[in-house]
Amino acid sequence: MRLISSIGLLSLVASIALLPAATRVRGAEPTKANIVFAAVDGHELKLDLYLPKNVAKPPLVVYIHGGSWRAGSYKKCLTYWLTEEGFAVASISYRFSQEAVFPAQIHDCKAAVRWLRGHSNEFGYDATRVGVAGSSAGGHLALLMGVTGGVKEYEGSIGSNADQSSSVQAVADFYGPSDFILRSKNQPAKTEPEEVPVCQLIGGPVSKNEDQARFASPVFQVNEGDAPLLIIHGDKDATVYLDQSQRMEEVYRKVGLEVALQVVQGAGHGGDAYSAPELRKTVATFFKKHLGPVR
Repeated sequence: MRLISSIGLLSLVASIALLPAATRVRGAEPTKANIVFAAVDGHELKLDLYLPKNVAKPPLVVYIHGGSWRAGSYKKCLTYWLTEEGFAVASISYRFSQEAVFPAQIHDCKAAVRWLRGHSNEFGYDATRVGVAGSSAGGHLALLMGVTGGVKEYEGSIGSNADQSSSVQAVADFYGPSDFILRSKNQPAKTEPEEVPVCQLIGGPVSKNEDQARFASPVFQVNEGDAPLLIIHGDKDATVYLDQSQRMEEVYRKVGLEVALQVVQGAGHGGDAYSAPELRKTVATFFKKHLGPVR
């Protein structure tokens, strides 16, 4: 048997280390990959589905990835580990802002939920128990999913299964922006230059498009009956300030809705701090509470 040289072994280890986390972590491979749930303007929208083992009719959590609404991938699912807690997880794609401006992104997310409900018997999860989670730009879209159920302007007509509801029963938001008007006041570098992500999302600077900015901001859509909300945000986040989550918490409390804000001490915008076991336990407990017991 030929032995691997020390140099070759080091190269192999380095190659493994450079693989995406979802490829390297045991149990992170989707059960069903690259499912097309809708097509619009020649663009296929896809999702990956992760199913737990030995769980009958598991609740479903839909994950929406980040990337400033113009990058990122449904292939990087940060909540796949919920399968270990007995949940099914669907990681979805959506059109980027360079392809279509808002509300295209929320239309796509809602199309995914309708499709997932329409195909629940095929895959075995419980379509009556659906939550949503998202990080950064995906957190923004997850927030909107929780506060715009049944609102025509946000529903769109993308995809099939129009007879299915896009409403969700619980939302976990990781450091997503919630109020573009507030952000234009204390973070104008993120809302005014034409080339920044928010401007590309809404079609121009917030100061010149305040109606569209309000339309795209979850805080202005909150009403009685909206989904329970868990927010997780680092106090050192320089990309999306913590006050975005504090603002969402404030509005939820004013309306009398259930909300919890978990501030992660020392954490920035993303990173390993958000994968800590205690935070994962918090998220799993939240979804178990609001999506019902895992059987």
